[in-house]
Amino acid sequence: MTGFRISAAVGLAASLAAFTLPLCTPLHAIEPTRISGALAGRVTDIFGTPQMGASVLLFNRFERLMDRVLTNDRGAFLFESIAPETYTVRVNLASFVPALKNNVAVQPGMRSFLAINLNSVLSTVELIYMPPGQTPIMSDEWKWVLRTASATRPVLRILPGIDISDPAAGRRRTSVFSDTNGVLKISAGEGGALSAAGSQADLGTAFALATSLFGAHHLEFSGNVGYGSNAGIPTAGFRTSFGGQSASNGPRVNVTMRQIYLPARVGSALATGSGNIPALQNMAVSFTDRRQLGDDVSLEYGSSLESVSFLERLNYFSPFARLRWGLIENGALELAYSSGAPATELLNPGEVSGTELSHQLSTLAIFPRVSLRAGRVQVQRVENFEIGYRRAFGNRTVSAGVYRESVSGAAMMMASPAGFYSTSELLPDLASNSSIFNAGKFDRMGYSAAVTQNLADHLNVGVAFGYGGALASRLSTLATNNPDELRSLLHRAQRHSITVRATGIAPLTGTHYTTSYQFTDYDVLQPVHLSLTHRTTLEPGLNVGMRQPIPGIAGLFTGRLEATAELRNLLAQGYLPMHTADGRRLLLIQSPRAVRGGLSFIF
Repeated sequence: MTGFRISAAVGLAASLAAFTLPLCTPLHAIEPTRISGALAGRVTDIFGTPQMGASVLLFNRFERLMDRVLTNDRGAFLFESIAPETYTVRVNLASFVPALKNNVAVQPGMRSFLAINLNSVLSTVELIYMPPGQTPIMSDEWKWVLRTASATRPVLRILPGIDISDPAAGRRRTSVFSDTNGVLKISAGEGGALSAAGSQADLGTAFALATSLFGAHHLEFSGNVGYGSNAGIPTAGFRTSFGGQSASNGPRVNVTMRQIYLPARVGSALATGSGNIPALQNMAVSFTDRRQLGDDVSLEYGSSLESVSFLERLNYFSPFARLRWGLIENGALELAYSSGAPATELLNPGEVSGTELSHQLSTLAIFPRVSLRAGRVQVQRVENFEIGYRRAFGNRTVSAGVYRESVSGAAMMMASPAGFYSTSELLPDLASNSSIFNAGKFDRMGYSAAVTQNLADHLNVGVAFGYGGALASRLSTLATNNPDELRSLLHRAQRHSITVRATGIAPLTGTHYTTSYQFTDYDVLQPVHLSLTHRTTLEPGLNVGMRQPIPGIAGLFTGRLEATAELRNLLAQGYLPMHTADGRRLLLIQSPRAVRGGLSFIF
């Protein structure tokens, strides 16, 4: 009887196995799609000796520092479970020339392998793509590094982001929201390199939040809220960005809405209705995308549809594009075009961690430059053609560019005597007690060349030479109070400039600082050119920006506090002085002196 029961049980098990075996294949076929990849590598010298302790930095396409690791005792490093993106990898080690590799594409479900050879003259990087499960291209020595030997495991444990397990292990637990980070600024208002692009109002409180949806889409939401400094009425701006984890994975859409009330001193001459304070309303929808046309050719393009409502409604369409040919270390040629509003989507937010959200806040704070001419509203429009070339030589980067700008409805800041012009010609500035004057239309051309040198891990210096168009006045005294006379006196002039710039981190305090000074002839009005091919913007006068980390109170919150300060055009240079017929003084200003600061909470 016992033997019969055992035989029956064995037969039943065999029948169940035969029945369920055909079902295994379709269940395996619906395995979740791999939505992240990995980047591994090995660092050696010219003789093939592994280099331990090399610093490996990972930057995203915005050149934001995403992660930093050190190589282990066999020269190995690993960035695991990173979003599909085009990255830049930089390897630094004392006594060797740094190795740099741009356009390293991390693909879903694949592990990219970098073979890095450091040399005192020329370092090289070789890129290999490895699908999951493919190991023949890996050497036996590299396989040994990834084994879970007791001598290797402690080294890998102390490296941030290192996990040598199956890349698919973490993907099966993908949540709706991941990689969430944000920033909150109180009474900040600093705008970084975008301050010269348009009027910026310090509304008091700004915030930005970025998160990943299902690991495949990126969502950002930012806002700037508070009270108008001169109107005392609630004012706000909001911006939402949605798209793939990188521009190469699909387009990105940005929606921006702003509303600010002008100062009460505008008066009923401009107000709609009886004594109502007019509001400047702005809504913009922009589209951006990036295409890799070849191994060394990429195209970034997009457009924005903008609506400005102030006394009347004005609608504008602004396309922009940038074509890059080549790699930075071997030399890259860039051709860029923008029309209308500043193409902030093509501007680089910087290399400091956390500045991508700050870039969003800076873009949000840029209100359209609106002016009045004979009572009619005009918005400043800029058409820019630009050609630039950039090449890296180890720690040194050399760049040069030529541009041509056509500006219509030029909005210049004016500090004028009371009652000089009527409210049909002067519009109160959004963030100061000055006014905005419509200088008409002008064209200008210019070129610039710059050299940037990394002197240490936390110190970067540069020198730039520029030659560009400016606005000068034929006479210093006005005969009448007619605004058309002032416009007719302004003419184009060419001026040379030399700008020195230093960026770094103080070794003891950890202060992030950026300082620059421009030597030029300041008897003219020189509008700032926002370059689409250069990394930095050449601004007049003395400029200082600082971010000071503040030690947090343990247990109260997770994140970091930073005190921010911005001193722009501190010496008040680049003002064009004029005199009225009765001897009173007025100033035309392009980049006003500003001292701003605040407190930032980054999480």
